[in-house]
Amino acid sequence: MTLYQFAKALILEAGKNIRETMDETLHIETKSNPNDLVTNVDKQTEQFLVDRIHQSYPDHEVIGEEGHGHQLSHSQGTTWVIDPIDGTLNFVHQRENFSISIGIFQDDTPYAGFVYDVMNDTLYHAKAGEGAYVGDQSLPQIEDTDLKKSIIGINPNWLTKPKLVDLFHPIVNQSRSARAYGSAALEIVHVVTGRLAAYMTPRLQPWDYAGGLIILNEVGGKGTDFLGEALTIYEPHTVVLANPQLHEDLINHYFKPHQEIIEELHAHHRR
Repeated sequence: MTLYQFAKALILEAGKNIRETMDETLHIETKSNPNDLVTNVDKQTEQFLVDRIHQSYPDHEVIGEEGHGHQLSHSQGTTWVIDPIDGTLNFVHQRENFSISIGIFQDDTPYAGFVYDVMNDTLYHAKAGEGAYVGDQSLPQIEDTDLKKSIIGINPNWLTKPKLVDLFHPIVNQSRSARAYGSAALEIVHVVTGRLAAYMTPRLQPWDYAGGLIILNEVGGKGTDFLGEALTIYEPHTVVLANPQLHEDLINHYFKPHQEIIEELHAHHRR
């Protein structure tokens, strides 16, 4: 079994485990704020993934949302970046619209990405250089769009923040419409499939985008920070992911004119 096959089987098994626990009582804790939740299922799923990875690949590094590998700043060899439940609020309140996300990197170079829509049993996956798939179906290259004909993904909470209103209001106002799904990884694969033309957020952790970014690259999409710089897997970033034409438009005409605000965001992320 190749590493790719192992990872694909692993994420499917983790999702099956979650579905089998959906009727059990959740134990919910808060993290950085009252809306930043973690459940026993998040922790159990991450531990399951980490244990299985290290059983088969003891020399691999793992960066996980719930505490594994946060001290890493670079890696020689293979690194897994995992989010056991991306969209925990949806998991708690809706019991759907959440995902498991895995990105695998070799010597900091993308190897494979996986995003599993657990309750719909839909797996998006890609091996770098070999195209992207949903299940066994190959995904086409994404099409370019103008902002005025684009549905974009953005959390409306960002439009309540004083400085961020200046950044995002013109984009939302000039787009066809905006949506929020509550799972960054799912919103990224919505860009992959064309359901969204772009997804953007002023702060996102690597485990939220690592898997989806690899898949997006395989269909010709672009993912960077707000100033067009490459995303890394070791620290949070501003993030904009889109079809190439819209990505260029957003960077050059909407984000770079607000470079001072964005640099403040980046400085805050590095603290």
